[in-house]
Amino acid sequence: MIYNLLYPLSTEIGVFNVFRYITFRSVWALLTALLISIVFGPAMIRWLRRIKCGQYIQEDGPAHQAKAGTPTMGGIMIIASVTISTLLWADLSNPYVWLTMMVFVGFGAVGFADDYLKVVKKRNMGLSAKAKFLGQCAVAAAAIAVLIQEPAYSTQLAVPFFKNFQPDLGWAYLPFAMIVLVGASNAVNLTDGLDGLAIGPMVVAMACFAIFIYVSGHAQIATYLAVPNVQGIGEVTVFCGAMVGAGLGFLWFNAHPAQVFMGDVGSLSLGGALGFVAVLAKQELLLAIVGGVFVFETLSVILQVGYFKLTGGKRIFKMAPLHHHFELKGIPESKIIVRFWILSILMALMALSTLKLR
Repeated sequence: MIYNLLYPLSTEIGVFNVFRYITFRSVWALLTALLISIVFGPAMIRWLRRIKCGQYIQEDGPAHQAKAGTPTMGGIMIIASVTISTLLWADLSNPYVWLTMMVFVGFGAVGFADDYLKVVKKRNMGLSAKAKFLGQCAVAAAAIAVLIQEPAYSTQLAVPFFKNFQPDLGWAYLPFAMIVLVGASNAVNLTDGLDGLAIGPMVVAMACFAIFIYVSGHAQIATYLAVPNVQGIGEVTVFCGAMVGAGLGFLWFNAHPAQVFMGDVGSLSLGGALGFVAVLAKQELLLAIVGGVFVFETLSVILQVGYFKLTGGKRIFKMAPLHHHFELKGIPESKIIVRFWILSILMALMALSTLKLR
């Protein structure tokens, strides 16, 4: 909005020319989202307490009973701050910005419905697994179907380390991209089990993809680095900046001991947006490296359930997802969280190195 209002005046007022730079607006989108989160966060937490949106703690897991009743659905704060900041600083004529926002809010709506039924309506469970999955698939399918109609976007798949190998998936790209979005959404949801455990790697991953998005949207840099160039997606860097700022602002309150949890409204929206940004940047496969922490957490659940069924009750881990396994081994929660953060930073750096390893 600020861009659309002020940049056209740059021919008369030279200082407004600064709004043409995506990097400038991305930094200010980050700062705006961070400021909104920190300023309005306490009021949001008080409101969640007032409407009794307290977190239920399962009895069969690690001893977290002291966290029972901590306000959840804090993801509403993330969605609000990202949305406001993006609308303020992005070029609102860019279709990729609106598509990204659609995925972000759409996945958040599915998570909100689940949280609302569990927390507000006090039901034993929220949406059924089938209903939640179908909701995620519907949002993902709609977004990808629109995306592949964009002239600048192709259904080719970029393969890390192989600059000349980019197979065209054709019609199969739609289900493939849907798997990326839904898988990323559920992976972040599974990781959200300790204070700051999901939002820390999420901030790192989104900062990493902000670079990939900017590079892919810049014709000269993309050509130099031999990565797919998608004209126009550079503007989504502003959204990524807002996500980083909102994530840091949420972490202010979610750091151990947490004052608020994000709930499914937060984890599903964050994961869906992460998956879609990876699709936009044509780095779908690289998401497995950037989001390595989310992948490990998801694989631990898949392996645990599969092994349990095959062996008639035996387990690989003490408990899944993986962070609970380390908890039951006696490692303090804060140490697990920080180590996972460190791992996410290392994985992001590995992914960035692939820009030159081709």
